[in-house]
Amino acid sequence: MTSVPVPPSTFERPRVTPGALTDSTVLVVGGSSGFGRQVVVDAATAGARLVVVGRDAAKAHAVAHEASGVGGKATAFALDATTEDGLERLIEIAGDVDHVVSTLGGAMGGGFLEAPFDEIRAAVDDKVFDNLRLARALAPHLNDGGSMTFTAGTGGAPHTASGAYLGNQAIATMVRGLALELAPRGIRVNAVAPTWTATPLWRDHDEAEVRETQRQMAATIPLGRTGEVGEVAEAYLFLLTCGFITGQTIAVDGGMNLL
Repeated sequence: MTSVPVPPSTFERPRVTPGALTDSTVLVVGGSSGFGRQVVVDAATAGARLVVVGRDAAKAHAVAHEASGVGGKATAFALDATTEDGLERLIEIAGDVDHVVSTLGGAMGGGFLEAPFDEIRAAVDDKVFDNLRLARALAPHLNDGGSMTFTAGTGGAPHTASGAYLGNQAIATMVRGLALELAPRGIRVNAVAPTWTATPLWRDHDEAEVRETQRQMAATIPLGRTGEVGEVAEAYLFLLTCGFITGQTIAVDGGMNLL
């Protein structure tokens, strides 16, 4: 493969409108790192009250502290929102909220024939059914006029990312259905679909391997580079604050979905 230089990003920080989320409570499930962490900080900058949920108590509390540092009010809780017990506790501690952001789900590689069946099923479960259970549990506790924003993804192909690809397609379908079901209450449902981004999701991988993956992805993406966490978080903030968009999945992928 010919080496392609990765152009630097010109992105500084999303321009968050101060006060855009004043008097709103935003629950971020998966808010202790990556996209979720940045959404917490940016929503706090926009004036929201934050409920930060993650599996790691120390990380969740650190993010809540960071949100407080930019003028927001945040509380943090450690729980597993993919379990029934975790969902029950989540409802108990969060109460009624205005907006929900979920970054639940992961990634996988391998085609339908080569990847282990259990890995394919787990990828679909993690992406679709964990989020569907979350939506069903929280919908009664979402204030009218609020929103839910889930995380899908772009990049990969059915023969190289079988379970993840199925999951991403299903998230797009799920938000369309939920959007219509919740529209009578003025609740909007959308998703953000990033492509490969350097986030803590890859923290357990070899650093050199991650850098090589980033280089290869940059060579494939039409804009010639991978995205940054802040750029992806900006899409979540847009979906939180734009009151006339629902049932949509926004690709934040440098044009990857055009290929």
